[in-house]
This record gives sequence, C-alpha cells and structure tokens, in this order.
Amino acid sequence: MKSLISRPLLFVLCILLAMTSCSKDEAGYDGELSGVTVKLKSISNDLGDVYLDIKDVQLKVENSNNANSWISLNVLQETYDVSNLDTELLLVDNFEVKSGAIYGIRLVLGDNNFLNLNNILYSLDVENLGNATPSNLVNTELLRNKFYDFTIEVDLTKSLSFNESENMMVLNPKLYTEIREIHIY
Repeated sequence: MKSLISRPLLFVLCILLAMTSCSKDEAGYDGELSGVTVKLKSISNDLGDVYLDIKDVQLKVENSNNANSWISLNVLQETYDVSNLDTELLLVDNFEVKSGAIYGIRLVLGDNNFLNLNNILYSLDVENLGNATPSNLVNTELLRNKFYDFTIEVDLTKSLSFNESENMMVLNPKLYTEIREIHIY
C-alpha cells in the first residue's frame, strides 16, 4: 500500500521539480549567439604535398583596421597536409560567436609551412614575401540561434611561387570562402 502512494507522489514531485528548474537564462543559454563551423578544402595542386601550419582561424567582427576587430575561433593548432583535400578538413566545430555582422575570415599561419617535392622538403616563406594571415572579405550577418558552415578553399597552384632573387619558395594563399546557413529544425 505504501509503494502505491509513494509512486504517484514521486511522479508529482518530479513534475514540480521540472517546472521550477532553471530558465534558459539561468542555465547559461544566450539567445544572441550563432554557431560557426569552419572547414578547409584544397583546389588544384600541380606540385607536391603541401603542409600548412595553421595556428588560428579568425572572424573580423568590426569594420575597422583595428587589431581587436578579429576574434579567434580556437582552432586545434597543428600542421595539416592540405595537398589533396577532396573532402573537407574540419578546423572549427560549432564554435559559438556573438550574432551580428562579420566582415572577413582569415587563417593565421605559423612558420612551419613546407612543400614535399620528390621527397625533398622546401620551406615556404610566409613572413617576408608571403602572407601569414590570408583573409577573405565576407560581409555577412550571422543571425542569432543559427548555425553557419564556412568552407575555405585554398588554390594551392596559385598560392605557391618561387622567388629567384631570394632563392626560396613563397606561400601567398589564394582563398575562396563559401558560407552556408544550416537549418537544424
């Protein structure tokens, strides 16, 4: 008899607890955020294997030349083989950013970029003659509570060159960016 009374009582208590639990605001939910995923894909490669030392992916959230106008998306820092990326390489997965206008996206490259050509490694200069922070203008609005998929395509054939006077390979990445809004429901 006691167990018959306690089960309905337990059920009622669970419902009351669920109804009085945290609201979305108290649970840390912020309706002013957008989800961002960034993938990298290579197009055309007439040379050998190309490895990029990716230190960060950043979004430009202010339309100014201020260094603080870029925010980091916290990419896993490592050297990636980007030679034949027929499928996309995931760099950032569902990172939350404040909704609003964005003006650009860029890769931040380290100094460990190289080309493997016939089993000989050639360092790729990005500091002096190349570009360590290639970017694209995107000028778009991230809507709140939406998810966005950015695909950065790097044209490796157009990005690599040989500087005869300096006797070095130069990396000046040519990027193209595709943005898709992902509908989950």
